[in-house]
Amino acid sequence: MNGTTIHLVDDDAGLRKALSRLLRAEGYEVRAFASAAEFLGACHAQEIECLLLDVSMPDLDGLELQRRLVRSGATVPIVFLTGHGDIPMSVRAVKAGAVDFLTKPVDESELMRAIGAALRESAADRDERDETARAAARFSRLTPREREVLEGVVAGKPNKIIASELGTCEQTVKVHRGRVMEKMSAESLADLVRAADRIGAVKKLAVCKAV
Repeated sequence: MNGTTIHLVDDDAGLRKALSRLLRAEGYEVRAFASAAEFLGACHAQEIECLLLDVSMPDLDGLELQRRLVRSGATVPIVFLTGHGDIPMSVRAVKAGAVDFLTKPVDESELMRAIGAALRESAADRDERDETARAAARFSRLTPREREVLEGVVAGKPNKIIASELGTCEQTVKVHRGRVMEKMSAESLADLVRAADRIGAVKKLAVCKAV
């Protein structure tokens, strides 16, 4: 865990100090902010691995900050902290993607459990983004004809049908299909379908045809 940075947004200076001390004792780095506006001005959402966020703050509160992050497309693992939360409020926050909703004063073991869950979620999101980027890079190496064959394959069409639609022979389609599998690093049809779905390859093909 050492070296992982926890971001903390809370307008209570005493709580920021206490939580920062606790988290650093657990081996985390801490970046603490007194307001949502201060946080937005200093941080890029994609660099956040775990955000401890107070619900009730002046001007821009925690729930509105969460809404803004969601609208921007950011996937930030958030653990909400509140002194007077209610069930409907916590349900809304969790439905919007929050990892947990803890009541102040925060129990140390509950806080560490929630942070652990947030960091696992962050790691999974990062792995997903990395794999999507790798799949997109592989897709970019396919020739136009290989992309057409890929489209047919992921649609579940037999080589014979793909060949007929492309105006070529079945053996040629088999050759292209083999190259597609190799370039996409797919060991099975299931791997290929997952990769195509991950990057929206068929949608890209449809756009290219429309242009």
